Amino acid sequence: MAYAAGVYSVTLILFITWLLMKAEIEVCKKGVVTVSPARTVLFGSTINISCSLKPKEGCSHPSNFQKLTFYQNRLRVHSQKSHLLTMQVSNLRLGTTVFVCKVSCGGHVESQVCGADISVGVTPEQPQNLSCSQLGEHGNVVCTWNKGRDTHLYTVHILQLTGPNNLDLEKQRAPYGDDLDLGISLSPASPEANYTAKVVASNSLGNSSSLPLVFSFMDIVKPLPPSDIRADFPNLSANLCTLQWQDQGPAVLNRLQFRPVHENAWKTVHITNSGGRYDLYNLKPFTEYEFQISSKLHSVKGRWSDWSKLLRTQTPKEEPVGMLDVWHMVDDLEGGLRNISLFWKNMSVSEARGNILRYQVTIREVTRNSSDVPHTLENFTSHTHFAVVLPQKDYAVAVSAVNSEGSSSPSWTFIPRQPREAPRNVLAKPQGTDGIRVTWEPPHGAATLVKEYLVEWRALGTGNSPSSPINWGRLPTVNMSTVISEHVRPHLCYQIRLCALWGDGAGCARTWADLTSKEPLTGPRVQNATAGKGTASVTWDEIPAQEQMGCLLHYKIYLQEPRSQSPSHIFEIPYEVANTSRLIRGLRPGVTYVLWMTASTAAGEGPRGNERELSLEE
Repeated sequence: MAYAAGVYSVTLILFITWLLMKAEIEVCKKGVVTVSPARTVLFGSTINISCSLKPKEGCSHPSNFQKLTFYQNRLRVHSQKSHLLTMQVSNLRLGTTVFVCKVSCGGHVESQVCGADISVGVTPEQPQNLSCSQLGEHGNVVCTWNKGRDTHLYTVHILQLTGPNNLDLEKQRAPYGDDLDLGISLSPASPEANYTAKVVASNSLGNSSSLPLVFSFMDIVKPLPPSDIRADFPNLSANLCTLQWQDQGPAVLNRLQFRPVHENAWKTVHITNSGGRYDLYNLKPFTEYEFQISSKLHSVKGRWSDWSKLLRTQTPKEEPVGMLDVWHMVDDLEGGLRNISLFWKNMSVSEARGNILRYQVTIREVTRNSSDVPHTLENFTSHTHFAVVLPQKDYAVAVSAVNSEGSSSPSWTFIPRQPREAPRNVLAKPQGTDGIRVTWEPPHGAATLVKEYLVEWRALGTGNSPSSPINWGRLPTVNMSTVISEHVRPHLCYQIRLCALWGDGAGCARTWADLTSKEPLTGPRVQNATAGKGTASVTWDEIPAQEQMGCLLHYKIYLQEPRSQSPSHIFEIPYEVANTSRLIRGLRPGVTYVLWMTASTAAGEGPRGNERELSLEE
């Protein structure tokens, strides 16, 4: 069977050779094209090329009708009426140029005589950056190098390797390959034995050799990456993490990189003679970490392995650290009562150190008489707000966060019966689209006793319930201004409170501002208009917050008499939150008016609201 296959292969080769010879004979049937000095030349060379007709292959007419023409890459370059045509060619481009000789006999019809392919190239450059590597103890040696500029000719690269035990190996790299697998492994039994590699590049114009590369097994081996990585927490604490892994070979050096998954930068540790184990200390609790390990077989020589597969694991939970940022609002009620609303911000992941399950709220009455038993209220909530109605007394409030491992230190706030002195001249104005700028002056008196300032902002129309969105930030006492840039949107009005926090309470001043405004979308809706003698009492509904389009500056009440082309009375009322009524005087008794209202922001006056007819008494 093998003999038959061999005969078939030889026959196929002979057949292909015959076809090529027959094609050459048919292409050059009429004549011959010769090239000197050669058909493969160095870039910049000049060649002589000739075309001659074979006997009896010329024109049957007299010779002055016979013309030979050379074509270079299908472009006519030289013609002559003769049986022999010669020309000299220079400035040939790199690569292959095709010359074809054709003959014509007094007309435009040409027939091909012969042709020649001229290959123009350069000698190989010296191969550079020769390097070899072996993956693992039993992998094959693979070498790479930089072959240099393109020669534009068929160029062969052969790697020669010599070494112990009479090793003498030559292997050719594929023309377009990037590396060369030698098909052999260096033995770890002789880790320091030297081998020499050299690359020879050659083509028809010359050859060039690389500098020799001398190496040992230990120089080129690249271990396989470690496997079976696992992380344990012996004390069920993030303070101690024990990492274990399996090295793929006798590694003497490891490097470990690790980071929390939400961070970009890695921390790296180098470990000597680890035996596949290392202890990490003081990781962040309740945080997901990534770990990777690589190994090396020699402390100085050789290569690092690739990084191992990524290990992700979460550190154990611990009790929360730090204290909650707690703030409050107080609203006085009838009957000597007041509503205390508490708010606090979520802890960061590093502070919570686990899932916060609930919050503990403690409200303790502060008495001046040591014999009195203070009233204490304790409660738990899963929300970040809490509200309670209590008598108007002094209270100390503590809030702490609770997870499965314990609770944070309580954050105490003192809420006195009477507020302390507030900052003065609090102003708020939009600062382009960057935010709302708030400025103030310190309180009168012992302003040096102020511990810090707090700025609070809440969009109007979100209600006064504890669950309504509220934002705040704390500022040092050296600040007399700040810019609110977070959680503010255009075309909404914000109530802003600037508070001075004393050691025993807070004093707050209030103002309003918007980031940008438009004219209101609607006018106030008049609910009731009651006529008297020359007077009228008007009540109306507040424009919905989403239709105010900013902070309202004032209302206008228009009164127009019948058959009049314009209002006879216009009353401008400064805007006050929660003020939705007005008594109008100075009207003419016995007259019937048509009444409507508008509202204005800094951007302008909005449309009129509904109309009501108002008939005054005689």
